[in-house]
Amino acid sequence: MAIREAMHKLGGVLLEELLNADGGGHDGAHIDCGQGHQAEFIDYRRKKLVTVLAPVEVVRAYYYCAACHGGKIPKDKELDIAGTSLSPGVRRMIGHVGGKEAFEQGHVDLEILAGITVQTKQVERVAEEIGRQVEAIAQADRALALSGKVVPFNQPTAKLYIAIDGTGVPMVSAETEGRAGKDETGKAKTREAKLGCVFTQSKVDAKNFPIRDAASTSYAGAIETSEVFGPRIYAEALRRGLRQAQKVIVLGDGAPWIWGLATEYFPGPIQCVDLFHARQHLAELGKVAFGPKSIEAKQWRDSRSDELDLSDVEAVIESMRQIEPRDEHARDEIRKAMDYFERNKERMRYASFRSQGLFVGSGVMEAGCKTIVGQRLKPSGMRWTVSGANKIIALRCCQLRSRAKITWSFGTRKNTVVPFSVKFFLPDIHFRKNLIRNLDSCGIALPIQTGLDAQSRLGCSVPD
Repeated sequence: MAIREAMHKLGGVLLEELLNADGGGHDGAHIDCGQGHQAEFIDYRRKKLVTVLAPVEVVRAYYYCAACHGGKIPKDKELDIAGTSLSPGVRRMIGHVGGKEAFEQGHVDLEILAGITVQTKQVERVAEEIGRQVEAIAQADRALALSGKVVPFNQPTAKLYIAIDGTGVPMVSAETEGRAGKDETGKAKTREAKLGCVFTQSKVDAKNFPIRDAASTSYAGAIETSEVFGPRIYAEALRRGLRQAQKVIVLGDGAPWIWGLATEYFPGPIQCVDLFHARQHLAELGKVAFGPKSIEAKQWRDSRSDELDLSDVEAVIESMRQIEPRDEHARDEIRKAMDYFERNKERMRYASFRSQGLFVGSGVMEAGCKTIVGQRLKPSGMRWTVSGANKIIALRCCQLRSRAKITWSFGTRKNTVVPFSVKFFLPDIHFRKNLIRNLDSCGIALPIQTGLDAQSRLGCSVPD
C-alpha cells in the first residue's frame, strides 16, 4: 500500500505539471463565446481535481462574455471537467462501482481499492448521471433501428432468443401512491421493472441439449408500461440480428402482457413458456388440492410433469378437471390453473422444442433479473424513485453486455495523445525545473538509469 501511495503521489505530480503545461489554456485576449459574441480574457482560475492518481490543481484561463453575462473556460471542456471536480477516469470508476453495488459500499471500495476518496452522494450522482447518458444513447440507437434507416451488420445466426420477464423494485412511498398491492395493507410497495434479454445459439451438445453462444447475451429494461417496453426489446432484437436469424424463439412465463408483446412485435417466431414456471404451477396446485405436505401432492405433480415433458398438455388439463376440490379456494385455484395451461398449451410443446435442440427454460433471463435488479436494487432497506432506478437499470444493462467498453468512452476527451516518456512530454526547461522542485518537495526521486541522476535525465539542472 505504501508503494502504491508513493507511485500515485508521483503520478499526481507528473499529471499536474502535464495538465498545466499549456499555460492555462490561454487562447488570446478574446474568444468566440459560442453565441456569436466575443468573450474577454479576465484571469486564470484554479480548480482542484480528483484524479485516479492523486488530487491535482489545474490552472485554467477564464473568459467573460458581457453580452451573455456568463463565463467560459475552454480548458474545462477540453479536459471534460466542466461542472465537476472529478476526472473522467474517476467518474468511470464511480460508474463501475455505483452500477454494481450500494452507493455507500462503492464509496468504501473506491477508497480501499484505488485510494480515491469521494462522498457517497458523489457516487450516487455520478452513477445515475452515467446511467442517464447510457439511456440517452440507447434511445438514439432505438430510434435509428426502428426507423429502418440503419441496417445492423450481423452475421446470420442459427437461433436467436428473446426472453422477457418482470420483477418488482422497492419504491419510495410517493412512487406507489394510489397503486394497489398484494399484502394485507392493500398498498403497493414496488413497481415492476420489465426486462428482456437477447442471446444466440449456434450448436447443441452430444445429447442434443442447446449451448448458448459465449458472450452473446445483451439486456434491455426499465420500469415502464408494456406499451413503452415493446419497442425497447424489439429494437434490441433488431440490433442483434432479428431479421438475419434462421430461427427466432421467444421465452417467457405465462404473463399475458409478455405474450401480447410477442404477438405484436414477434408474430412469426416460436413462443415457449418457461418449463420451470409451468412446473411450478403444477407444484403449487398439487399443494392446494391435496395438502402442502401430502404424498398425493408430490405424486400428482410428478405425473403431470412427465406429461408436460411429453407435450401432452391436454392430459394435464384433464387431470386438473378430475380433481375434487376440498374447498372454494381450491376450486378457484384449479380453475385458474386450467385457464393458464389452456391459454398457453401451444407454447408448452416441450418434446417438440427439445427435438429441435431449443432451450425450453428462461434461466438466462431469471439470472438477469437477479443480477440487474435483485442484487443491485433490492437489498434490504433500499427504496428507489422510478427515475433513479431506471438510470441504474440502464447502467447495469450496459455493464452486462459487450457494448459496455464502447459506451464508457462517451463524454471523454477524444484524440488526446499523451506520450508516456518523461523526456518527451516535458516541453521546456522551465517546466522541467518546476517538476523537479515539486518532486523534491514531495520527497520523491525519479529512478536512476545508468548512472544518470534525475536532473540530467530531465535535461536540466536546478541551482541551489
